Amino acid sequence: MKRILAGLTAALLLWAQPAAAQSILRDAETEAMFNDMSRPLILAAGLSPRNVRVVLINDDSINAFVAGGQVVYVHSGLIQAADNANQVQGVIAHELGHIADGHVVLQDAGAKPAMGISIVSMVLGLAAIAAGAGDAGIGILQAGQQAAMGKFLAFTRVQESSADAAGARYLNASGITGKGMISFFKKLQNQEYAYGVKNIDPYAQSHPLSGARIANLTHDLESAPSWNTKLDPALEERFKRVKAKLLGFVSDPKTTLNVFPDTDQSVYAHYARAYAWHKSGYPEKADAEAAALIKADPHDPYFLEIKGQILLEAGKPVEALEPLRDATRRSDNSPLIATTFGHALIATENKANYPEAVTVLRGAIARDDQNPFAWFQLGTVYELTGDQPRALLANAETASMRGDSPTAAYSARGAMAGLPPNSIDWIRAQDIAMTAQNDIEENPKKFKRR
Repeated sequence: MKRILAGLTAALLLWAQPAAAQSILRDAETEAMFNDMSRPLILAAGLSPRNVRVVLINDDSINAFVAGGQVVYVHSGLIQAADNANQVQGVIAHELGHIADGHVVLQDAGAKPAMGISIVSMVLGLAAIAAGAGDAGIGILQAGQQAAMGKFLAFTRVQESSADAAGARYLNASGITGKGMISFFKKLQNQEYAYGVKNIDPYAQSHPLSGARIANLTHDLESAPSWNTKLDPALEERFKRVKAKLLGFVSDPKTTLNVFPDTDQSVYAHYARAYAWHKSGYPEKADAEAAALIKADPHDPYFLEIKGQILLEAGKPVEALEPLRDATRRSDNSPLIATTFGHALIATENKANYPEAVTVLRGAIARDDQNPFAWFQLGTVYELTGDQPRALLANAETASMRGDSPTAAYSARGAMAGLPPNSIDWIRAQDIAMTAQNDIEENPKKFKRR
């Protein structure tokens, strides 16, 4: 399957990915679930759990993909379409097959022959047009494009089949049933039937048709000892919660309230409605749903997180401190939750809370330095406490993540001027300044002043 604002209105964090058109959704509970469900598969693939990440994309299509590096991107639409966590594990196993086999790099090799066909057809076609044979020239161009695309699609279908086989091996080796992989392909197959399989040209697809994929995988998965392994009830419970809160966050509130009406008093319904009411600007109703969650489990870090987030964004940062402090502690200092806690400490506008905010935010960044909102908050509290050099360093970090090299270079140099030479922060500022300057020099048109 292929294909910065933070803290938008809830505990889920949303920001634009500089390298992609889609947006990344970050949520502590979801990422913890992804980490736990993918870890045995990552190990089975011979990869390091420290290097591989599963990232949620805000896109309602049923899709997942890898795009370089060791990151699996899963669309929010896939989570909503999946019936259980095991189906998502099947998808992740497939994507890990792409990573382990280096398919993103190999696609360049697959594209070269197709490019050659396309260039030859272009030369011949333009020559025919120049000679006065316009229709013939256009025909050559079109035929060349079709041949090039056909060759490339054939190459990607081979990669997809290879990733399917690898994913099946990882599921079997890690003792996870492959029933989810098969049932998810059957779900895709039903969509093909709804469209009309006869209307689908299998040679014009980047993936084999689902029926062929099921046929190729069924024997290997059914013959494995893990085929009859029961689903992990704790993981499935976590998946239901994540799916409900995600619906509340990304869907229109009316849709969420139709799926989870007030008569539904389940934890999932309270979770979804808390996000829906919060998103639509009804803090009292959102707070009531969060209170129901806390009543169900007063020590759940993610219930405490949404409680604190609602209070914080309702303009009650002092009241938000206790649940967010508790949530941070009970989530083993989750960097995302800690960032929200640090934000609340700053929002109190109480100078006595600023030193704790610095400690909390520096700890969050030490565990996850790719969170621009955390860097922004750290820069804010440094500014408030008069630490201008480190405020500039935080701004440089934020600008660097945004791809704003001129701002990153300027801020980093300003930070270096005020930091102790050769200190850890000074060296980091130097690294940012050098990297940003190199980017500016190598891409002058990109940063040309307008």
